[in-house]
Amino acid sequence: MWRTRVGGADRQDLTLAAMRQSPIPGAHGNVRPLTLHGDPVLHTPCAEVTDFGPELARLVEDLFATMYAAQGVGLAANQIGEPLRVFVFDCPDDEDVRHLGHVVNPRLVETDGVVIRGPEGCLSLPGLEAGTERYDHAVVEGFTMTGEPVTLHGTGFFARCLQHEYDHLEGRIYADHLSGWRHRKLMRQVARASWCRAE
Repeated sequence: MWRTRVGGADRQDLTLAAMRQSPIPGAHGNVRPLTLHGDPVLHTPCAEVTDFGPELARLVEDLFATMYAAQGVGLAANQIGEPLRVFVFDCPDDEDVRHLGHVVNPRLVETDGVVIRGPEGCLSLPGLEAGTERYDHAVVEGFTMTGEPVTLHGTGFFARCLQHEYDHLEGRIYADHLSGWRHRKLMRQVARASWCRAE
């Protein structure tokens, strides 16, 4: 998911201050090429992670490094060509509270509240966005890369992020939620994009 223009300089200062107090995720990772719209891996459900070893830790580091390099707020493993159920995030909610972490083998266990159509973009469709309907509350359960259980509660923009990244692991992108003129408009923009692969 792409980086939103929320919070301005104050949020950036708080983020930098928080990062100085702890290791920066992705600092030891490699920036990998992004998988772009048209690649079949984006439309194939990802496999469960079964090995919680050093390769998974490297993948999480690479996901953070790639997400930050692309100025995103979330990134799923299949967006760097790894069809595994893992995603990372560094995303604010609507109160500008920062949520930073990763989840392995996530399950979207709850979505409720108001359905809001808001601008949504994706690092696999760079430079584009469309009004997409999402619930304003979401709960995801899964594990850390060391196998510890984790539960994520998201509201507002962070709930949108959780639903967006979970969709990736199910083989869906935000364009799949669009219909009618919104879908047609986005597909025209994709066809004109400089990064679009010839089908």
